[in-house]
Amino acid sequence: MMKLDMQIEDRSSSGIRLIPLQTRLLSKRQVFLTGEVNMDMADAFVQQMMYLDQEGEKISIYLNSCGGEVDAGLVIYDVLQSAKSSIDVYCIGHAYSMAAVLLASGPKGHRFILPHSKVMIHEPSIESGIAGSAVSVKRVSDSIAETRTLTIELLMKHTGRKKVEITKALSYDNFMNAKEAIQFGLCDRIVDGPELVDPE
Repeated sequence: MMKLDMQIEDRSSSGIRLIPLQTRLLSKRQVFLTGEVNMDMADAFVQQMMYLDQEGEKISIYLNSCGGEVDAGLVIYDVLQSAKSSIDVYCIGHAYSMAAVLLASGPKGHRFILPHSKVMIHEPSIESGIAGSAVSVKRVSDSIAETRTLTIELLMKHTGRKKVEITKALSYDNFMNAKEAIQFGLCDRIVDGPELVDPE
């Protein structure tokens, strides 16, 4: 598996030099959201988007994540929604939990999924082992309820589904294959690879 910190050859008229793979991908306007959704991912994403969004050309985002922190995901979500550039979002493996919300939040018609990729949505949950006073536990519970409401609202907005449908779909770990994810409204089209998407 290639790592984004690896060095690759860059050939030009002036010769061959080694550059970081991530630098090459960024020069091609390709951004990767892979692994756990956390503040490190969100910070890196914000920086890359601030750099790329100045030029107003298409940006391709590749998503492969089993989810993570809601707050970090919302940072990424807000930046995606405010982008001036045209955005393509690709699910290239998994888009679970918060990552599924990010996939759904891409521009309609530009949310792609590879044939064997999977999407999963569910209610936010409380970590096991939560302890403390009754007031503390209630605050955690209230926070989870607020996150659940927000998740429902975002999925309603981006899938076109009604509240009752989203609420039912979130009541368990709801795994979907590529066709089911499209049918639910989480993405738009199956592609064999990013290069096969017809330009618009």
